[in-house]
Amino acid sequence: MDVTVAAQGPDSGDQLRSLGQWLRNDQELRGRVGDREAPVAPGALGPVLDALEVALGPGGAATAFATGVIAWLRSRRGEVRIKVTLPGRRSLELTARRVAGLDAEALRRQVAELADLVNQGQDGADGDTGADDSGGDTVDGSGGRRELT
Repeated sequence: MDVTVAAQGPDSGDQLRSLGQWLRNDQELRGRVGDREAPVAPGALGPVLDALEVALGPGGAATAFATGVIAWLRSRRGEVRIKVTLPGRRSLELTARRVAGLDAEALRRQVAELADLVNQGQDGADGDTGADDSGGDTVDGSGGRRELT
């Protein structure tokens, strides 16, 4: 199963490069993280990093991915917002807001929740994830807030 990670905001390309490097440093994810570039706009000097694509298979890759994303978010300052899209267009949004202040138990719950959502996406990799195409989960790093919209 492939998940797509996009960043939002004016420095989204820099945020994605940072996250991509962070994830590639994890031995379990090495070779699984690729860059997706937007088409070069007329007059632009080159391509723009649009998203990361992460190939997750069975085993611990989903947990390694979740751990890496939460740890990276925790290292960020300011309003950092990323969107993880699972097969079937189910997505979840994660923000760095308040992640730095979470205790070890709250961080463990955040990692477990994200890994569970990714694993659910693997179970529904045929496109039926149990969510409609317009929906998404939001995990904001506040210690477990999760919202289906």
